[in-house]
Amino acid sequence: VQLQAFGGGLVQAGGSLRLSCAASERTVNKYAMGWFRQAPGKERDFVAAITLTGGRTSYADSVKGRFTISRNDALNTVYLQMSSLKPKDTAVYFCARDRVSGRLLLTTKHDDYDYWGQGTLVTVSS
Repeated sequence: VQLQAFGGGLVQAGGSLRLSCAASERTVNKYAMGWFRQAPGKERDFVAAITLTGGRTSYADSVKGRFTISRNDALNTVYLQMSSLKPKDTAVYFCARDRVSGRLLLTTKHDDYDYWGQGTLVTVSS
């Protein structure tokens, strides 16, 4: 399985971006998916996750109310809509697939995800 994340870029504080994560196989539709981010010199942190049906989502406290994760299984794609961006949101954003097929309890641990996209850089200027 290959995951390709794109949509990052430079945006001013308060602006919006939508990240996309395209999967190479339809089998990804049987898995929960997540987004993580890694700022320079910091660990990779959980951002958001969505169940395989899209019926349940989970967010880091730092992005609740500003970011929305969604998925379009017909396109094998997961999205992260980011609004009201802040300079502290600056990071490389990674999408990832849950290690366990059909898991309904969303996990925030990066070790619970096995396939990762290459990352897309989001830079928020003040």
